[in-house]
Amino acid sequence: MSRNKALFYLVLTSILWSMGGLFIKLIDCNSFTIAGARSGIAFLVISLVSGKKSFKPSKPSKMFVIGVLSYALLVILFVTSTKLTTSANAIMLQFTAPIWVALLSSFILKVKTSMNDWIIIIIVFSGILLFFTEQLDSGNLLGNLLAVLSGISMAMMIISMKYIKVEPIKITIYGNLLIFILSLPFLFEAHISLRDLLYLIILGVFQLGISYILYTSAIKHVSALEGILIPILEPILNPIWVLIFAGEKPGIYSILGSIIILTTITFRTIHLSKVSVSESI
Repeated sequence: MSRNKALFYLVLTSILWSMGGLFIKLIDCNSFTIAGARSGIAFLVISLVSGKKSFKPSKPSKMFVIGVLSYALLVILFVTSTKLTTSANAIMLQFTAPIWVALLSSFILKVKTSMNDWIIIIIVFSGILLFFTEQLDSGNLLGNLLAVLSGISMAMMIISMKYIKVEPIKITIYGNLLIFILSLPFLFEAHISLRDLLYLIILGVFQLGISYILYTSAIKHVSALEGILIPILEPILNPIWVLIFAGEKPGIYSILGSIIILTTITFRTIHLSKVSVSESI
């Protein structure tokens, strides 16, 4: 695959990922029904494209199980938080995952947290607090809290991948299967309209299934910095689609918090990438 084609795949991946908030908002079903149907469809798509090799069970190590559980929790929490609070709040608070990785790694991986990381962590937490300073009803408050937990779940999934020598696609496959199984009681009781069914198919096939296939195909053919920075388009585009097509406007403090979090984590990503490159020379 050429580098230009890989970059195009990554941009397309970010666009597909960013559609999640809009369709979750538009579907008139509860969070478990949406998460279960989307993951069930994505499980079929990824399994069929990846083939039998990726579907073969991995050794049931402790960290593999934690990775699968973290993925399942991440998806369910994100869908639920998107339903309860604004799409901008849900995606941006989940985007704090790298900060939780830095914090949890010091306890789990025994990695020393640098002074620069502590400064960045404090700045990001100040951005998080801005999401909770606006006038919130109980639903929005709970949604924001669940969005923070989704970021922590993503961090645990990332950390688990550092422990195990297994392709991330296996965690995705089994994580989606677990979400589908857990959501079966809700799926059996759900009354899904044709419109909602169409949206669920779009979410499962394109937003979660094909997007992940594109990402895993392209990531090997671009630089580490490109592979990290291009997906940052997702938290930028997500609330834009919701604003245009669903009319949902984030509050001024949420916008300010988003700018702080997005800028700080992007800066940290670029800095770490440059450090990694200089150390490898």
